[in-house]
Amino acid sequence: MISKIESLGTGTGKIVSSTNDCEDILRLSQEEILELFKSSGVVLFRGFGVTPIVMKQFSKKFSCSYLKDPTKTSIESVDFVNSVDNGMDASPPHTEHGANPYQPDVIWFCCQTPAQEGGETLFWDGVQLWKEMSKHLKQLFVEKKLKFAFENVPLDILNQWIDGGETIDDCKQVLDNFEDFSYQINEDSTFSLKYIRSAVVKTKYGNQDAFANFLWASHTRGWEIFEDGSKLSNEVADELQKLYDKFTQEISWQAGDLAMIDNSRFMHGRRKFKDNRRRVFTTIAKILD
Repeated sequence: MISKIESLGTGTGKIVSSTNDCEDILRLSQEEILELFKSSGVVLFRGFGVTPIVMKQFSKKFSCSYLKDPTKTSIESVDFVNSVDNGMDASPPHTEHGANPYQPDVIWFCCQTPAQEGGETLFWDGVQLWKEMSKHLKQLFVEKKLKFAFENVPLDILNQWIDGGETIDDCKQVLDNFEDFSYQINEDSTFSLKYIRSAVVKTKYGNQDAFANFLWASHTRGWEIFEDGSKLSNEVADELQKLYDKFTQEISWQAGDLAMIDNSRFMHGRRKFKDNRRRVFTTIAKILD
């Protein structure tokens, strides 16, 4: 039984705290944690001294499969666990794997060493953002879909994105099942991909409308945003920036913390930092139904 639950910030997020120095996170009730996760969308476990190995063990209680991430550095000691400290820059709001159709349900973070200053993980509730968004912005994102296009993607990288198998035929079988997705195989056996999706999605739990997507990350990289090839206007970008600023929540890391985030509802990012001792790790998964 979970004995100590507190609010995390001003939103729905929760903190589950250890009641003593010897409490084992692996002994917490799977059923209680899952119900708390479904209602809150973000759960921070504090005081349990979680390591990357323990994060993976704990995540297995809730996960049916894991996804690879070719953009991050994996650690040799634990499969599907990656470092998120490849750089020290700020990271904009985004859903994990939000630019491709095979996305994780849950993203886990564990902190081994926090930065002395900065480096907080940030999160935004897509349900709250959509409710607070102006009518003309809502109309824009209902009428215009987002576009993500990638050229000359090697087979080994594509396989990590979609868990598609080792051969071209294996990947084709997976890709053919995706909706709003098209591809072509190039002469050099690389893939050109195009994925069309709405900026507004239904949450896995509660079937609520959520502004949870990869839009702002695309905007900061200068990508085309919409299916018609257009980008965000300055007016729309300014309004979105104010919305993000207003509803930013944060996790100020302590060593041994573990966070569990609903990727269908929440976007996440981070503040910049200068401390190269920061060590935060992640694993991403499809959750057990």
